[in-house]
Amino acid sequence: MIDHAHDLASVREATDRLLSAAAKLDDAAVAAPSRLPGWTRGHVLAHLSRNADALVNVLRGRPMYVSAEARDADIERDAPRPLAAQLDDVRDSAARFGAEGEVPADWDRRVELRNGVTDRAARVPFRRLVEVELHHVDLGIGYELEDLPQEFTRREIAFLADRFAATPTVPPTRLLAAGEEWRTGGGEGPGVTVSGPAADLLGWLAGRRDGAALEVTGGTLPVLPPL
Repeated sequence: MIDHAHDLASVREATDRLLSAAAKLDDAAVAAPSRLPGWTRGHVLAHLSRNADALVNVLRGRPMYVSAEARDADIERDAPRPLAAQLDDVRDSAARFGAEGEVPADWDRRVELRNGVTDRAARVPFRRLVEVELHHVDLGIGYELEDLPQEFTRREIAFLADRFAATPTVPPTRLLAAGEEWRTGGGEGPGVTVSGPAADLLGWLAGRRDGAALEVTGGTLPVLPPL
């Protein structure tokens, strides 16, 4: 069951963690590469700010972004800013998203995100939580997948397993971590079992780790499509 109020509170907590950690950087560190290819830490912070505003658009029934080109241009425009401006923008945009989340609304309604993807409005706060938590890791400033709250890790594994469940290029795959089990893959064949630490399983599913720390039985580690 999706609890949007719980997730909104989790977003606030995750944002506070990120802001506290990023505040220890300086302008040179913000301009340095992040863990995402081709992006500086400034790109990551700029994306987080613009994503918050984009999800406000979603909740208001507007297009998430004017276009893919406009989204990319906004990130490129904002990425070179100094640390203070980045932190202010992350904080202010997060406050706008949080305020929108407090507006009485039908949380069972369907909303449209990017590329024609639709979802229940109630899941939008969790989608924002994913952005904040994973991009905190992407900043490469000491927050690792192992530091993520266990509840978030389990839910994001389940979310990504569901996302790949209809992918024909991914064979039937059984996922095992921390005493829990998930299923994914929409392809044919006998299937494989992938097991290991929850952080490594999440890292592989989310494209943050190569899966080398995972154990695979019944075949080879499936190749996942990009997110």
